[in-house]
Amino acid sequence: MSEFETRAFQHGPLRFTALGQGSGPVVLCLHGFPDCARSYRAQLPALAGAGYRAVSLSLRGYEPDSIPADGDYRLETIATDVLAVIDQLGEEQVHLVGHDWGAAIGYTAAAMAPQRFHSLTAMAVPHPYRFLTDILRRPKQLRLSWYMLFFQLRGVADRIVARDDYQFIRMLWRHWSPGWEPAEEELRAVIDTLRRPGVTRAALGYYRAALDPRNVPLTAAAREQARFQVPVPTLALTGERDGCIDSAVFQAMMRDEDFPAGLEVRQVAAAGHFLHQEQPGEVNAILLDWLDRYPSHSKQVATNHS
Repeated sequence: MSEFETRAFQHGPLRFTALGQGSGPVVLCLHGFPDCARSYRAQLPALAGAGYRAVSLSLRGYEPDSIPADGDYRLETIATDVLAVIDQLGEEQVHLVGHDWGAAIGYTAAAMAPQRFHSLTAMAVPHPYRFLTDILRRPKQLRLSWYMLFFQLRGVADRIVARDDYQFIRMLWRHWSPGWEPAEEELRAVIDTLRRPGVTRAALGYYRAALDPRNVPLTAAAREQARFQVPVPTLALTGERDGCIDSAVFQAMMRDEDFPAGLEVRQVAAAGHFLHQEQPGEVNAILLDWLDRYPSHSKQVATNHS
C-alpha cells in the first residue's frame, strides 16, 4: 500500500483510515462488501493523474477502531460518517463514488445533504428504496439475493463465512463476477480485513440492519415514508455479468423520478459485480468524463503521487 498515503479520520468515538492520492477537488470513494479500501486501487492513480484528490475510505466496522459499541449500521447513520469525513477534509463539496454498500450509502448521504456533493457515482447497487420495495416482484433477483437472508443467522453465518480461511468470500467473488480471477494479493487483502477482530460481524451487520423489521417498509404507509429522492447529479454503473444484482434489474430500478438533478445509467460490458476492478480502464474513462461535467474548481494535474 506504499503507493498511497494514509490518513486518519474520527467521528465521535470511531476512528477511520483512508487511502489517498493526488491533490485538487476531492473524490471520496466508498467500498462495499466483501471488500476494503483497496477496492479503488486502480481509480486513485487515474483520478490523481487527472487533477483530483482521490480518497478511499474504510467504512464503519471494517477496522476494529470503527466498530460502534451500539452496533448501528443503518445507512442513515453511516452517511453521517461520510459527512464528518468531508468536514475533516476541509471541503464544502466533494464528488462521491460508491460501490455496493458504498453506493447505498452514497444515495443516502446525497439525499440527506445534497449541498455537500458535486456529483454521485453509484456502482452495482440501485436506489435502496427501489431495491427493498421492488425485489419481491423480481424472482430472479430474489434468488440471487439469498445471501442477505442467510446473513440474518447470527453466529451461524459468521462462522460459515469465516470457515476454511474465508472460502465463503472467495465463492461470492466467483459467483458475483463470473469468469474474473482477481489477483490473490487483493483477495487476501479483503480476507485479512475481515479477519481483524470484530470486522466480520460488523460487515454482516449492514445486512442485519437493512432487513431489521423496524427498518423494512412493509406497509403502504411505511413505503411512502421511506421513499426518497437523490437531488444530486447521478451516474449509475452496472456490470453486464453481475451475479449479485442482475444488470437488467439494476437498470429497471434506476428511475428518473428519483433523481431530479439528473440520472445517467451505463452498463459496462464483460464485467460483473466488481466492475471497477474488472474493467478499470473503461470505468475510469467513464468516471473521468462524468466528473468533468460537474467542475468544482480548477484542477492541478498531479506530478507526484506519493
